[in-house]
Amino acid sequence: MAADLILAIDQGTSSTKCLLVGSDGDVVDSATAPLAESCPRPGWVEQDPEGVWRSVAEAVAALMARHDPKRVAAVGLANQRESLLLWEKATGEAISPLLSWQDQRTADLAHRIGTARVRERVRTLSGLPLDPMFSALKARWLLDAYDPDRTRSKAGELALGTVDSWLLAKLGGRHVVEIGNASRTQLLDTANGVWSEELADIFGVPMAALPEVLPSTGPFPAVTGLAPLLDGTPLLAVLGDSHAALFGHGVRAPGAVKATYGTGSSVMGLIGPATEEFDRGTCLTVAWQIEGAPPSLAAEGNIRSSGSTFRWLADVFGLSVDALIEEALAAAPSGVSLVPAFNGLGAPYWDDGATALIAGFKLGTPRAAILRAGVESMPHQVADVVASVERTMGARVESLHADGGPSTNDGLMQLQADLAGCEVVRPKITALSGYGAARLAGVAAGMFPLLGGNGVVERTFTPALAADAREARRDEWHAAVARATSPAATDSQSETDSQSETTPTPRAVRVVGA
Repeated sequence: MAADLILAIDQGTSSTKCLLVGSDGDVVDSATAPLAESCPRPGWVEQDPEGVWRSVAEAVAALMARHDPKRVAAVGLANQRESLLLWEKATGEAISPLLSWQDQRTADLAHRIGTARVRERVRTLSGLPLDPMFSALKARWLLDAYDPDRTRSKAGELALGTVDSWLLAKLGGRHVVEIGNASRTQLLDTANGVWSEELADIFGVPMAALPEVLPSTGPFPAVTGLAPLLDGTPLLAVLGDSHAALFGHGVRAPGAVKATYGTGSSVMGLIGPATEEFDRGTCLTVAWQIEGAPPSLAAEGNIRSSGSTFRWLADVFGLSVDALIEEALAAAPSGVSLVPAFNGLGAPYWDDGATALIAGFKLGTPRAAILRAGVESMPHQVADVVASVERTMGARVESLHADGGPSTNDGLMQLQADLAGCEVVRPKITALSGYGAARLAGVAAGMFPLLGGNGVVERTFTPALAADAREARRDEWHAAVARATSPAATDSQSETDSQSETTPTPRAVRVVGA
């Protein structure tokens, strides 16, 4: 039987989802395995590294039980980003938990080392603001906890790695990382596509503990240990989940922007080499790199709490998430705002000291008003990041490509169009992270052309809210955000405003593996 399928493994925060994509580009089948997380202390978010691996194995097994493994021509991997762990190189055994991208235990560390000069150097070299979401502060915390004198890490006995690096080590024993994931660690010199000795020194990370940086098409180790998938099946593509979603939308040139809705949310658009300055709320990211070609760069903003806000509210009120959204959208706007700064605020504010709050409620405010405020926090935050990406791109975003579970809700996507003031395009395929990984693996396998992707639009949502009404709703939201913002962030923002409207970032990335 011909090998005519691509298997995509999408390892996310709350589950691992696998897709089989046929040679015609359609999704043939899918399967999901759940993944738990724990919060041992307020602000700490961890996952079991072996649990991550088991969820991958379970999802692959469930899917491939229904299909002939010989039909799989190649595998593509998409993964949650910025999460980090430490393991023994010799045995491959994890010696730490996986510190989630949501984890905030390093907020105090960021304040301690975050002098004005350090923040400027970190932003200039990595393209990212100094923030607990990124991996570098987690790396220092892990090494301080498990190798305080750095003896073992300097000797190359310990391995630091993101989720893709961990899974690749489990598959083939090599300590490697894909360049887009590496660009989210805050340890990569983005201008040259290599680990930065200066950044490693700032964060106290020995270079010997870091993996080899590879293009998004590898070469990666072949698949082993994921029965019934055949050992030796080639793994031809690795992408961070947001990067994979952008690729899955068919975006190959600057101008288009996508929003991925999940536990958190990501707004991302490709940029050209002529873009020399970034808005403060926007990060520089390597979207992907095909071996032999220059890396594709992107502007991105990351929201820490979107779908997780829905789950929290559902738990508080004893509702399912679907019932919560239905009740919320049936209610009229009431002036209540909920700012979900449970672990601080990400883009475009980058304030790890922000406080979650509900504003504008009174005695007699009904439950539905609070539910609506929670649901509206997702499109409000996305609209904030879209505005930041627009300032970086120097052009208005006319269409926002949407993917992820919440994007399947018509009312929520109409609300997004209303609050962002642009059309929202929803594709037929909404599991774009896995689909994008499959598309890139298919490109590497010669099954798909590079210029292509999910071109089938399922529905387009156009703004139905008058401009003055939109402005009033957005003003209410921004007033609530201002109340949630920490004094330190306000002072820092005022200082930045007096110096510059934008933040300079590197302009070129060396071709890795060319």
